[in-house]
Amino acid sequence: MPVSRQLAVILFTDIVGYTAMMGEDEDRAIEMLQINRNIQKPLVEQYGGKWIKEMGDGVLASFSTVTDAVGCACAILKECIPVQGLELRMGIHLGEVIFEDGDVFGDGVNIASRLQAAAPIGGIWVSEAVHNNVFNKKGIVTYFVKEVSLKNVKELVRVYAVNIEQTEISHPTRGFAQSPVPVPLQVPLHQNQPKVIPKKSVAVLPFINMSNDTEQEYFSDGMAEEILNSLTHLKDLKVAGRSSSFQFKGKNVDLRKIGEKLGVQTVLEGSVRKQGNMIRVTAQLINVEDGYHIWSERYDRPYENIFAIQDEIALAITEKLKITLFEREKEIIVKSHTTNNEAYDLYLKGRFFWNKRGSALIKGLDYFQQAAEKDPEFALAFAGIADANMLIGFYDLMAPHDTMPTARKAAEKAIQLDPSCAEAYTGLAFVNMFYDWDWAGAKKNFEKVFAINPNYFLAYYWYSFYLAWVEGKFQEAIQVSLKVLELEPLLPTSYSIIWSAYVSAGKNEEALRIIRTGFELDASSFLLHYSLGMTLTALGRYDEAISVLQNALANIMRHPWLVSELCWIYSLSGDVEAAQKLFDELVLRAKTEYISGIYLFIAAYSSEKYDRAFEYMELAVEQKASFLVAAKIWPTLEAMRIDPRFHAVIKKLNLPA
Repeated sequence: MPVSRQLAVILFTDIVGYTAMMGEDEDRAIEMLQINRNIQKPLVEQYGGKWIKEMGDGVLASFSTVTDAVGCACAILKECIPVQGLELRMGIHLGEVIFEDGDVFGDGVNIASRLQAAAPIGGIWVSEAVHNNVFNKKGIVTYFVKEVSLKNVKELVRVYAVNIEQTEISHPTRGFAQSPVPVPLQVPLHQNQPKVIPKKSVAVLPFINMSNDTEQEYFSDGMAEEILNSLTHLKDLKVAGRSSSFQFKGKNVDLRKIGEKLGVQTVLEGSVRKQGNMIRVTAQLINVEDGYHIWSERYDRPYENIFAIQDEIALAITEKLKITLFEREKEIIVKSHTTNNEAYDLYLKGRFFWNKRGSALIKGLDYFQQAAEKDPEFALAFAGIADANMLIGFYDLMAPHDTMPTARKAAEKAIQLDPSCAEAYTGLAFVNMFYDWDWAGAKKNFEKVFAINPNYFLAYYWYSFYLAWVEGKFQEAIQVSLKVLELEPLLPTSYSIIWSAYVSAGKNEEALRIIRTGFELDASSFLLHYSLGMTLTALGRYDEAISVLQNALANIMRHPWLVSELCWIYSLSGDVEAAQKLFDELVLRAKTEYISGIYLFIAAYSSEKYDRAFEYMELAVEQKASFLVAAKIWPTLEAMRIDPRFHAVIKKLNLPA
């Protein structure tokens, strides 16, 4: 029996839920196995691969190139779309393996197998070795997921996912030629593109407040949000993001249109009536295609049963959508975060105002603090305190020294109370990054979030900044920002985060395209107007940029961040006098309100007051100004970076080389 060691790309695939299918309908399961074989085997051969063997419902194949393996995997998934009930998971690894008598062995096979087992439904997870071979290949997009410990593998493995929606199916290197076929975007940048909608997918729409008191809106919103949050932990279920789902609040929109925009096949809608100590909750799970009510229920209970109602609704959804629940996932869904109804009510009020952003963050913080006082064991209340403080500091409503240490303490307290609290780990990662300048700690905590809840939108949002600004990994930042868009397709902020990743990478034309697409969603978004102005500046179109940002300035109460950016653009256009006026405005305001030293630095430098500018830069370091994290990358600071004093100051941040 000839034995040879070779470097090979191993592809492992597996049919989701096959064991259960075999138990329910053996004939159907055998038929599905044949269909799976008929799809995969010809494609493996066409892409130059070697069909090694089948192991029950699993398939093992090898390839000589990573591109062929990824292209084949995407092609297989595309061919499975029309087949009802045929859903796959895939793993790909590049490594040394042993070929013997038509079979293959070794760590390379084991890693691919473990990656496949951990991948979500319809997902392709790959090792770093595969990612490193395709990240610069046109038409193939991957993004970092997490670092994991795999059984029987000594070292930790960095796991990446193939962004199937953004990856083009390549030409097979052997067999018949075919035109490249783009796999449809699940959440496309252009909303008129076709979408592949997972069968197991749901949007939780805001519940209607049926109470006589309009101020009870926080409660109906909060109940829907809590159900949504519990469902996001299930990796086999696609759950539309909270902000995108809540875009339809109070609007009479056809369910098919909602399903199309959010990329889901079902929606949960309901209503809440709260009177005294009694509540009535109605909920319906509806198929968006035909309006069929898959499930509906009415609950008339005392208010203290609110947690049981939320658990029952979430579990009903998993049952009706045939989601296989592991014990840990079921524990997450039915977990009781507090037994104190008053504390829970205060927490929901806190989230209601926190979601409004701006000055409402202060009000949200007050409610979170009251909730924590009512129940000192309520982890989510402390996570809320962290969330509110970190954004109050980041948006410069207060100085970082007055907010970030409190945010860190609250996040750590939440983690102590509940080590599975993704919100708290996100808050801690944020403080590590923007205040502590603890880069290793930030990355470690981001990865903990992804391990706990792979669909937590805010973690991907901030992690995209981390990758671009701290590590300078622009391609990975772009890929993570696309994950943000996948989770929140109707949120203008999702487009601004993709824009930020492209601008950080110096890809200004692509950034402009992203912003124009975002405007199709919301032409009034401040962030999109800011992004447009900054991109026009990068393209040398100063007059247009000034016009856009002057209009935006009025809508954000002349925030010093935007004033300093506008000061810089006036300087680039040659209008130093206009830049000087804006600098004088910030200096005057700094006497009565908190103004970040980094904004004063930009304005002073743009007004040609170079020595004074670096006094402000030292002040920014002393303040632990959040925006300093972007100092090595952000376009506004490009001219300043040639000054040796700039590097001397930035060195204090100890950013990675």
